Parts: sequence; C-alpha cells; structure tokens
Amino acid sequence: MSSAKAALVRLSDSIPREVEREPGSGGFGSLTPERARVLLVVAARAASITLLLIVVLVVGALVAAGSGMEGTGGAIAASWLAVHQVPLVIGKTPLGLLPLLPTGFMLWLAARDCARAVEPDSRRADLGWIVGAAVAGPLLITAVCLAVADDASAVIALQPPDTLSAFGWVIGLHLLAAVVGIGSRRWRELAALAPVDLPDWVEPGAKAGFNAVRRLLAVAALVTVISFLAHWSRIGDTYQAAGNVVGVLGLTLLSLAYLPNVLVDATSMLLGGTVNIGDGSLSLFAVEGARIPAVPLAAAIPTGPAAGWWPVLLLIPAAVGVLGGLDIGRATDDRPTAPWATLTSAAVAALLLTFLGGLASGELGSFGWIGPNPLLLAAAAFVWLAVPGYVGMFCARWFIAPAPIDDYDEFDSYDDEFDEDYYYDDEFDDYEDAPGDREVTVDGELLEDQTALTAEPHADSPETPDIVDAEVVEADLPEHGEVDGR
Repeated sequence: MSSAKAALVRLSDSIPREVEREPGSGGFGSLTPERARVLLVVAARAASITLLLIVVLVVGALVAAGSGMEGTGGAIAASWLAVHQVPLVIGKTPLGLLPLLPTGFMLWLAARDCARAVEPDSRRADLGWIVGAAVAGPLLITAVCLAVADDASAVIALQPPDTLSAFGWVIGLHLLAAVVGIGSRRWRELAALAPVDLPDWVEPGAKAGFNAVRRLLAVAALVTVISFLAHWSRIGDTYQAAGNVVGVLGLTLLSLAYLPNVLVDATSMLLGGTVNIGDGSLSLFAVEGARIPAVPLAAAIPTGPAAGWWPVLLLIPAAVGVLGGLDIGRATDDRPTAPWATLTSAAVAALLLTFLGGLASGELGSFGWIGPNPLLLAAAAFVWLAVPGYVGMFCARWFIAPAPIDDYDEFDSYDDEFDEDYYYDDEFDDYEDAPGDREVTVDGELLEDQTALTAEPHADSPETPDIVDAEVVEADLPEHGEVDGR
C-alpha cells in the first residue's frame, strides 16, 4: 500500500453497531415470557409427542382387536411406563425386557429440544432451568400414569409398578437426554464443572470411544441382517399365529421395536461375550438351546450348534479397535509410552456398551432373563478396543501419520512492528501496487471541514492519493498488519 501510516475511519453513529449482550441479560435467570415459552417447549413437546403416539397405537390396537375400551387408560399408562423402561407385572408375568426403539426415539426428541434451548450466553443457572424443565414435564405425566395404573388394576391384569422405581427411571433417562443435548452445544462448559482440570487426551479419547461403539453397532446390524436372511424359512412359522393382517402388522412393529435390543446382543456376541436366553446361552463358541419368543425378529437367532468358523468374527472388533487407534494416532499426540487417549477410548466404549447391555436385558415372562452378561461384555469391549487400538495408534504415529511441523518461519513474514517497507501480500489482500490514482470507498459518514489526508506518494507514482473526507484516528496497527476497518 502507498501510505506509510494506517488510519481507522470512525463510522457514523447512524450506522447500527452490534452491541454485545450482557451475559444473562434477559436470560433464563430472569425468566422472561420468551424464555418461559422455550422452557415449556422443553418440558412438554417430547413428552407430548411420545404420549400421542402411545394413545394412537393403543387405541388402534384395541379397535383392530375388537376389544372394549374399558382398559384404555391402564394400557396407555402401562405403555408410557414401558417406554421409560419401568419393569411391569401383567397378571403374574414379569415384563422387564422392554423395547429400546421407543425409548431411544423419545430421548432423541428430548435431547434435541434441550440443545435448541441453549443460547451462546447461557449461564449455569440457565442450563439448570433447561434440565429442570426437561425432567419436570415427563415426571408430571409419570405421576398421572401411576395413579391411572393403580385405578386400572381393578379392570385389567396390571399390577401397579413401584413408585420409586418409576420415578427413578424417568428422572435418570430424561436427565441423560438433557445432559447429552446441552453437552452437544456447551460441552466445554460442562467439562469445566469437573473438580479437576481434564487432560487434553480425554476429549479425543471419548470421541473415539463413541465412534467405536457406533461402528460396532453398525457391523452388528449387518451381521443381524445376514443371519435374518439365512434363516428366512423360519419367518413364516412366526407369522402363522398372527391370524390376520392386523396381527401380522403388530408382530412386525413389535420386532422393529426390539431391533435395538437385538443389535446390542449381537454386539456382545461379536466381542466374544455371552447372551443369556433363560436357561440357555448364545456365543461364538457354543449355543445352548433355549426357547425363544415367537416373533419374526427371533428368526435371526441361531439355534443349532456353533459353527467352526464363528470365532473368525472376532476379527471384527479387532479391526474396529485398529481403526480407532489409527484415528487417535492421527488426531492426538498419543505415544506408545503414553497411550492415554487410546485407553480412554476403550474405557468409554466399554462403559457405554455395558450401559446399553443393561437397558437391553431383563425378564421376559416364562422365557426367563434375556440379555448379555454385563461383566463379560465390559471386559471384552475394553480388551478388544485397547490392545488393537494400541497397535493402530503405534502404526499411525510411526508409519502413517505425517511428521509434525516444527518450523513455522515461512508463515512469519511480518515483523512485530509495522514498517513502511512492508506492503500487503497478494496472498492475503487483493490490492496491487499500481501507479496512478486509487479509488477508495469508505463505509462511513463523510465529515465536512476536515483536514485532507495526505501521504507520501509511491516511488512509481508521481501523483498523490485521493483525499477522503472523514474523521481519522491514528492508531498502532496490530501484529501481522491487520487493520480494523472497512
């Protein structure tokens, strides 16, 4: 540029300026009408959508079956509790193995509403309001459903569930959804609430652990589909007892609702764990026969002896572990002598899979306890993700990942203080040092009766630059020659 000094043009007061909002001003702490409406959405929308779907399905099922509507309230209340994984007892039959698909859908809705309610300047008190609203709405509906279930026990064979257990499940699940939703926007602030400063390897390790679980579930879904197709001939037997189209549709919806449970069980098997089915069990090494529910999805469960090639499937979690190690080695400073992010990834994945395994298991009437062995699942997940992950991280650090850049001199092209011999480079600006006049456009209020700006002409330019009528304030330029102005 031709000028040896820099000037900041003072804009007119008529041009609107962005005023930084004071933290917490008009926020949830003051509970303005707008914020109250947002909290109402957080408290009611996910619960209302879930309850509406339950009402539609229950009423539709009763109408299709030609039953009376006397037990509608009890059925709706029981379904709401079942969506929240509250164990039920129908007659004398315990029902603890509940479908995960409705639960996951409800928690996704709740987490999304909580994430949308978070604002950039939300304080801790504001986040507390969001969490309270996310839990209060479903808790109120649960209290009503418990009262309805108690009254309906005289009409239908439904024993009232334990109140503390019901409230505990509802609070825990919706608290989890709120934390996940808020954490998706403000995870740094949540990490700052820890009593100690978290090391740098915690965040990438946790992300790698979540990615490992996602990959394992995706592979388990593929293996389940292959097994389902391999046992296609058994599907017809499960539909024979359906009776009509409504029964076929009901069995299909029931199978889809339990699909996440089956994926968690398949993941446990791929890791070398054991899935208990009443008195029997299922693993890659042995199959002990047991009765299975007569639903179409159960056709994917192998019933014969374990094939000799089944242990080869253990290469799947090993490959997932190596892939996670490669990602960690490329994205972190993990070293073979300090593989903290790798171990964190394995630990996070093991805890998450154990939690999912607990949700996907329970009593199912006369079939007994169905679900993976939690201790074996946690140990197998940690080993298969930690050891191959270490190998992948080692390979990424020493054979694949590029060497770190230690020399940044090529980027330091400017001195600490601006000198008149330095001009803007074409790489960063589109100005060119051309002789002659320059046309300068200033977005600001032109001020009259101001002293004209003059500058030394460029060596190649015999003329002086144009005169701009504006109030000028000289200021020191920041480093790297950046100018705050238009």
